[in-house]
Amino acid sequence: MTITIKTDVVLEEEIKKSKFICQLKRVTSEEEAREFITSIKKKHHKASHNVSAFVIGDHQEIQRSSDDGEPSGTAGVPMLEILKKRELIDVVAVVTRYFGGIKLGAGGLIRAYAGSVNHAIDAVGLVERVEQTRLDIVMGYHLFDSVSRYLSTEAIPMADTAFTDQVTVTCFCDTTQMALIIAGLTEQFHGQLQLTKGDKKLVEVPL
Repeated sequence: MTITIKTDVVLEEEIKKSKFICQLKRVTSEEEAREFITSIKKKHHKASHNVSAFVIGDHQEIQRSSDDGEPSGTAGVPMLEILKKRELIDVVAVVTRYFGGIKLGAGGLIRAYAGSVNHAIDAVGLVERVEQTRLDIVMGYHLFDSVSRYLSTEAIPMADTAFTDQVTVTCFCDTTQMALIIAGLTEQFHGQLQLTKGDKKLVEVPL
């Protein structure tokens, strides 16, 4: 299962007079993540810290974090742990801190930075990337109503319908469920349907 954020987001919080600005961005490479971090550092060059963390790859193969001057282990690592705990991929997080004059202590910093990322994730929402395969269902006109009802009952949306000498219904089904869907159609309509698998695509489904 591959999960990422629904879209980029900026969330600002104030904790004991310090301002924390969390920015989450979808990225596809370490280079892209580092470019984003650099851009935030330029934009907020007067900030006390611009702490960062990112995870990239379907299995979180690339993991990096930076405390950017905060005490070691109190900022970047807690942010990275949240990204990992939420099972996210292809996301970079930068939390900008404008110091408000009150020290938070190690525990307070860990809670602030981790909490900032967590709250931003909750605010934007998540999507799961699912591979779907095209399925063309060719049938006689006399079967169209029955097939339409069956697909509706099974929560398989029809993406397209073409009426020629026969009817062709195009659906996109989760690849992992394709064998079961084909078996169900074949059994329900006693082999009267012509079923052809086509191209695959990735779609994002809200979690």
